Amino acid sequence: MLMNSFSSFPMREELTRAISDLGFETPTPIQLKVIPQLLSEPIDIIGLAQTGTGKTAAYGLPLLHHVDVTAKHVQCLVLSPTRELCMQIQEEMTKYGTHMRGLRITAVYGGMPIGGQIRDLRANPQVIVATPGRLIDLLERKAISLDKVEYVVLDEADEMLNMGFREDIDLILKNTPSREHTWLFSATMSNEVRGIAKRFMKDWKEFSVAAANTTNENIDHQYFVTAHHNRFESLRRLLDFTPGIYGIIFTRTKQDAQEVSEKLMKMGYHVSPLHGDMDQKMRSKVMERFKSKALQCIVATDVAARGIDVNDITHVINYELPDDPEVYTHRSGRTARAGKSGICMSIVSPKQISNIRQIERLVKQKFHKSDIPDGAEVIRKKLFFYLEQIANAEPQADFAKLYRDSMHEAFAEVDKDELIRKLIWLQLRDTIDAYQDSMDLNAGYESKDRGERGRGGRSSVRMFINLGEKDGLNSQKLLQFITESTDVEPGMIDRITVRDMSSFFNVPGDAAEFIVEQLSSKKFKGRKVRLDEAEQPRAFGGGGESRGGNRPKPQGARYSGDVKSYGGGGAGYNSGGGYKGKRK
Repeated sequence: MLMNSFSSFPMREELTRAISDLGFETPTPIQLKVIPQLLSEPIDIIGLAQTGTGKTAAYGLPLLHHVDVTAKHVQCLVLSPTRELCMQIQEEMTKYGTHMRGLRITAVYGGMPIGGQIRDLRANPQVIVATPGRLIDLLERKAISLDKVEYVVLDEADEMLNMGFREDIDLILKNTPSREHTWLFSATMSNEVRGIAKRFMKDWKEFSVAAANTTNENIDHQYFVTAHHNRFESLRRLLDFTPGIYGIIFTRTKQDAQEVSEKLMKMGYHVSPLHGDMDQKMRSKVMERFKSKALQCIVATDVAARGIDVNDITHVINYELPDDPEVYTHRSGRTARAGKSGICMSIVSPKQISNIRQIERLVKQKFHKSDIPDGAEVIRKKLFFYLEQIANAEPQADFAKLYRDSMHEAFAEVDKDELIRKLIWLQLRDTIDAYQDSMDLNAGYESKDRGERGRGGRSSVRMFINLGEKDGLNSQKLLQFITESTDVEPGMIDRITVRDMSSFFNVPGDAAEFIVEQLSSKKFKGRKVRLDEAEQPRAFGGGGESRGGNRPKPQGARYSGDVKSYGGGGAGYNSGGGYKGKRK
């Protein structure tokens, strides 16, 4: 019989009923390949498929089919890299086994009190879903025994290895002496993944399906080219240009996720970070708010986003491209699910265009180079979005009855066109104030920068750094250190002067604060880098640096005259880049 539907799979009746209740009909490609094999002959397998291709059901249904619900010991173990994915797997498998009386599935993961999880284990679950670190902790406490485990699933094996869990996986697998079958699922077949297979698996079969989003034509891949120090302003511009956005902003580090989200929240955007340094209670709360659409976006790292399973995401934004091009497919695959369309935007510097070409070859789709919208485009987009909201609004009937007389009385003398203008102005005035003087953020644009407008008319800023010849630096080596530490373009740094114990260089006014932020957390040969804006030389001191004139002021101090502090309002990098107001 051709097995092209869930009802055709020879599963136990309880599972078939649960799948029907959930509305599942047609299996995904990885499910079609794996489920019949594991139901009829549960051998060792490797399943290669991207996130979002239905891997949980691919191994979860066969696991539950083979479980003996009368046994009171752990028979099946599923390892996953993150808490979010661990919780998601338990939730899905519980749904599959809802009609299996006596079935117990327990999840154990870090970030939650271990005492409660130990109590759950005393209920003798047949299936354990675990993160490696917490499972080892429980093994060391002798709170769990894996002696009778027959089935082990390694889900997102490549990600677990990338996170440094190789020794943990080895230890766990060595503690499963009765293990008969190992099912390994991964997005990629790296040497480390193959090494795990060779050490712990028998004659395995390999099942591979194309990445979900390499053939997903519903994703529009776009990239925007800007100077590296303009990334945040570009992100803000793109968010304002897509007022109905519901998406994920990806960063490379936990620190970036926290900092970007904090800046956006201060500007009034409904966003929240999601990363590994947050406790489990907070991460669960963020996901609840995101799924209920109380948040328009979350700012997440790749690891934290592994547990996100939402079908309505409209946009994925790469604040920075990932180091591994294949990670891009994981990110972009978060949108355009369940037959819907989606957009994946990437903010890149000019020298990252080659990375875009590499990813194009991987996903086998052409990316569209798009311009970062100017202020007028943002205002126009928000205007039409607001007009559409008004046109589609359906006020409650009681509202009109209760307040009709008051409304008519208040506006009896106001012309209809004037009333419309007033209402539109109230809605858009913050956006208009913010963007009426906005700069062009597209790379290669040459104009007066913010340094010229906001820093006393200077088009560039003279910087002091506490490194010099005694640190083994010359002009070229200092330039290399600055560009590699901040990822700014070399052409932005000029007039470099290296002295015995300190150095000076010029940067565009709108990049000064960004460079200070990036370099102030660095060390050079063990020395903490100190960076600040140099005082300008006295009028009688000629064109060079005077001995006293270039001593830096303490970081955080205000400058002389009308020049603002780094953390100040209109001219600083964190202020929104030349905008004249904040988004409410």
